[in-house]
Amino acid sequence: MSYPKRALAMLLLGAAMAAHLSSYAQSLMTKPCHLPGMRDAVLCGTLSRPLNPEDPQGRRISIHIALMPSKAREKLPDPIYVLAGGPGQSAIDLMPAMQGTLSRLNNRRDLVFVDQRGTGKSAPLTCGQEARLSLSEVLDPGQLPARMARCLDALEKLPHGDLRYYSTTIAMHDLDAVRTALGQGQINLVGASYGSRAALEYLRLFPQHVRRMVIDGVAPATMSLTQSMADDANTAWKALVADCGADAGCVKRYPALALQWERMFTALPQTVTVNNPLTGAREQLILTAPMVAGMVRGPLYAPQLAAGLPNAVSEAAQKNWTPLIGLASTNLSRAGGSLAMGLHFSVICAEDPLREASATTAGRFAGVMDRSYQAVCASWPKSKVDQGFYTLRASPAPVLMFSGGVDPATPPRHATEVANAMGEKVRHIVVPNAGHGILRLGCASDIVFKFIDHKQDAPALKVDAACLSNIPRPKAFVPLSAALEGGS
Repeated sequence: MSYPKRALAMLLLGAAMAAHLSSYAQSLMTKPCHLPGMRDAVLCGTLSRPLNPEDPQGRRISIHIALMPSKAREKLPDPIYVLAGGPGQSAIDLMPAMQGTLSRLNNRRDLVFVDQRGTGKSAPLTCGQEARLSLSEVLDPGQLPARMARCLDALEKLPHGDLRYYSTTIAMHDLDAVRTALGQGQINLVGASYGSRAALEYLRLFPQHVRRMVIDGVAPATMSLTQSMADDANTAWKALVADCGADAGCVKRYPALALQWERMFTALPQTVTVNNPLTGAREQLILTAPMVAGMVRGPLYAPQLAAGLPNAVSEAAQKNWTPLIGLASTNLSRAGGSLAMGLHFSVICAEDPLREASATTAGRFAGVMDRSYQAVCASWPKSKVDQGFYTLRASPAPVLMFSGGVDPATPPRHATEVANAMGEKVRHIVVPNAGHGILRLGCASDIVFKFIDHKQDAPALKVDAACLSNIPRPKAFVPLSAALEGGS
């Protein structure tokens, strides 16, 4: 491209950004901004909202928005709103990861990221000490209630610290206020994990404003996080053991995986000294059954990491805990601060039907989350929840749902419940060997593009998804030393 052409392109880009800025500034003050991980400038803004929706003249909070404007001269009027997971994740923080997944849609549609109240910079409910936790504090669910009690004490001293006003329902009213302020009509929703629950609530509250909806890893309001987590993790572990048993190489290397699993737990509690994988510091910790089950559950989210579990469990059964702690460290950074834990518990404690996991269906995962969460929630402030929040009705808008067949958190059974209740405008795609999160997997972005971009509802729901059906489960990991010795 010659210099004049480059200059012309920059002028056109600047003009397009100015046009977007002009149209939005009439109702919601936005300005160009540069965000971490983003190559190009986007538009950022805030919308003032009452902390207590029933007291519009009372204390107010700022809802933060980031928008990737379409660069098309004739953009389409239905933007894409991205809803984050957790609960407690910042939607704006997802921007760098999602811009590639949604790039084709962004050609002609704006992408809108709204930090839910309590997350990101929207009246954040973060627990400061979470970023400085020891390995024992991160891994031991028994220490969670005391940590959250200290966090609660600090949060309630904040100007925006009345935690009764941080619910999914109130957050979706905030989202619709953003839609109104931006002068938009119907919108498309893309949500994953908890973001699917938020999307379903927006659809319940504002069905007339939803054109299409994509939800990945479906977590309906009727789902008991504490009970389902244990049951579904146990199912995912059993599937891993069964898949190992069906693979000659895995059987050869790990012939007694189920036995080693039980041997690992019967040796607990056990005091070990290990290096913290994130800091390198030597730490001593007492491993308990809930700690070890939680360490296994994390890698089950991603089949690429789960492939290391046969080796890690086999080693742990022989009192070598380094491989398992190394795998578990993949979740330590998330547990150490990227979730706004105050918002997390404000949502869970008020909205989830907290039930203890049954040892019959949860196996060794019983007690990993249920007891600690119930202890936290016993004293956590709770918002009012309309019983309609738990009701699923026929959807007037087409809904595309994704589930990973070996997902330990939101497996297909939850999406099936939603699909059965929401009727004929729902398409549920199960990716058999996938874990938690499909949107950035293989050809999923093309499927999402075709589903949202198609002008007619019926053909959109029939989009071809065969490209996802044959994704294999990764082979069980074999240490290099064993492989060199002919162990694989």
